[in-house]
Amino acid sequence: MMKHSVPYKVGIVCALTAGFCSFPLVFDLNTVEWFNEYYVTTDVPEPRDLETPLEVGSWAWNWMEPPLGQLSFFLLCMQFARSQLENLGIRPYTLKIKELRAERLIKKYPQYNPDFLKIYSMSVSFYD
Repeated sequence: MMKHSVPYKVGIVCALTAGFCSFPLVFDLNTVEWFNEYYVTTDVPEPRDLETPLEVGSWAWNWMEPPLGQLSFFLLCMQFARSQLENLGIRPYTLKIKELRAERLIKKYPQYNPDFLKIYSMSVSFYD
């Protein structure tokens, strides 16, 4: 595994895990009751108000909305900032990794023109 890809892969795993875990944390009665018992400790509605997943979701949404809403807004702001960086042609992490790769390539093949090696290295994606 290439070590430069670890932050991307960690991000993918975290996003998928959080996304899939959000469903039982909102709609599954057993998971919602467990989460309420250990982390929220709010009053449990009458059993007749928890008969369907949508009713469970209505109860769980009382405490799930603030963190999910805040996280969604934070991600929206980060996505906007990233798009503005890309509009300026700035990709800090990827650019740094490609520059390091170009430097290694130039050191490894000193007999070739360093400008061509750098242009080649910067244009090739991490995975082909």
